Amino acid sequence: MRNFRNYEIWQDSMQLVLDVFEILSLIKDPQARELLHQIRKSAVSIPSNIAEGSGRKSSRDFARFLHIAAGSTFELETQLLILERCFCRVEPEILEQLNQVQKQLGGFIRAIDSK
Repeated sequence: MRNFRNYEIWQDSMQLVLDVFEILSLIKDPQARELLHQIRKSAVSIPSNIAEGSGRKSSRDFARFLHIAAGSTFELETQLLILERCFCRVEPEILEQLNQVQKQLGGFIRAIDSK
């Protein structure tokens, strides 16, 4: 069994969750409530799926959960762009951080698929 806490991608995605939650705590517009809920779910899904996949026995199963985590990064990116267009400015750094996690996941998936 793999220890997900040792993976840099899990650590970075956990930091992303904290940073996203910090940004969301500043938004007080009641019309954004549902979108904020979706953003939280997408952000939490990333490290959660990395952790869940790490507990699977086969590399194929692990890669499947990494693909789900990657999908959540693109869902989160879209939701943050909607947030920016409709409610407030999203700092470019958070989108850069998200892009870095996307790249890390892509590389990790390629490494596991090649085994």
